[in-house]
Amino acid sequence: MARGKVQMKRIENPVHRQVTFCKRRAGLLKKAKELSVLCDAEIGLFIFSAHGKLYELATKGTMQGLIERYMKHTNGNQPPDPPIHHQTSEAKEEIIRLKQEIEVLKGLRNALGGGGGEGIMRLDELDMFEKQLEIWICQVRSTKMKFMSEEIEALRNQEFILKAANKYLHDKMEENISNTTNMEPVNITNCQYPLTIQDELFQLCT
Repeated sequence: MARGKVQMKRIENPVHRQVTFCKRRAGLLKKAKELSVLCDAEIGLFIFSAHGKLYELATKGTMQGLIERYMKHTNGNQPPDPPIHHQTSEAKEEIIRLKQEIEVLKGLRNALGGGGGEGIMRLDELDMFEKQLEIWICQVRSTKMKFMSEEIEALRNQEFILKAANKYLHDKMEENISNTTNMEPVNITNCQYPLTIQDELFQLCT
């Protein structure tokens, strides 16, 4: 039966994701070694897992030697930095927003007497600072809730993995106990070759 086409998207199940990573990583390393042997190619390969673990392969020499060779090869071929006018609109909007926030912070510092100014502000300016502070508080709380949700999700995934591992070990233990219980005892009295125990002083034969 032909296998279905694998969808190229993140595997949500953490156990299936880890199994797929191990299988495909081994396949990728194997293909790299085969390519190096068959075509006399020098291959350097880095793999970082989702947990930050590093896997590397240097088919000839060392990885440091391959990196130095790569740096020498690309030293004069680096693309020039893109000009400022080619910046995306998103980056420009982010710069404008940050500048506005800096100005707000400067004004707030002066209002609190920390900027060397008189510390006197109009009511409308205070209202503007109050609204800006409320926005920042909402952003901080939103970011905090996001981090907490990610931690809870990671703990749930870890709990799922531990439960799956525990169930696997429990099933293996029950299987071993069942195999041990079903083993037939050996009757040594009907053996064709009876046991003989010898000693310097006596000899017992059945």
